[in-house]
Amino acid sequence: MESIVKAAEEIKRAEYLLITAGAGMGVDSGLPDFRGKEGFWRAYPPIARLGVSFEEMANPTWFFDDPHLAWAFYGHRLNLYRKTEPHEGFYKLLSIAKSKKDYFVFTSNVDGQFQKAGFDRYKIEECHGSIHHLQCIHPCCDNIWSAEDVEVRIDEEKFRALDPLPYCRYCGDVARPNILMFGDWNWVSDRTDMQAERFNEFLQKVKSLVIIEIGAGTAVATVRMLSERVSKMYSAPLIRINPRDYEGPEETISIKEGAKSAISKIYELL
Repeated sequence: MESIVKAAEEIKRAEYLLITAGAGMGVDSGLPDFRGKEGFWRAYPPIARLGVSFEEMANPTWFFDDPHLAWAFYGHRLNLYRKTEPHEGFYKLLSIAKSKKDYFVFTSNVDGQFQKAGFDRYKIEECHGSIHHLQCIHPCCDNIWSAEDVEVRIDEEKFRALDPLPYCRYCGDVARPNILMFGDWNWVSDRTDMQAERFNEFLQKVKSLVIIEIGAGTAVATVRMLSERVSKMYSAPLIRINPRDYEGPEETISIKEGAKSAISKIYELL
């Protein structure tokens, strides 16, 4: 409880809030975090039968070699994220954010849950892109478009996407999510680059900053490294919420809990 109290005190003192979040942020909404090979396979038993890891599956080569399997995986995730409602921790966090002069969200999540919970889309950087946007697999051009009107139907038993697959509206070939995958040289980063520019503008104006990092693991440490770097640059307190990977630099306020529980407790104190 001591760390919760300390976190609330630092949040009260700060004028600006930076929220950084990894896959653990969505676990309380029922979303898988794909932690470890077994965690991924529990979420996708048909892929377990293939013996393919998350890192191997999240590779753009599948869209060339077996697009129906690729779209079974990403289509299932798209459908899942569309129907998932953000847990109450999102809304309490938004309330905290709105009480400050300004806020920004930096996340490695591609699920769009922050936007769904009401966070301003112009105050979010999705460093790995978004499943709710598409691009050409080649790409034939640098255009990115919304997946809003795209429906992916899946044969769950065979784990194959059914025709028609999402296609590029510019060349007619297969489309893919605008997500940065492993070994990905074809990702069109323009949308995320624009978000990064707005993030930099936010950082340039902050004076009294606090960072709340939620559910960011060590396997892909993009979010953790960003949190620690900004904390050091701006002498900003870092509140790290994570039931497992909760340790950090010496001054880190570590909260060994899940997102929903920790945010709710902090919210009550505020």
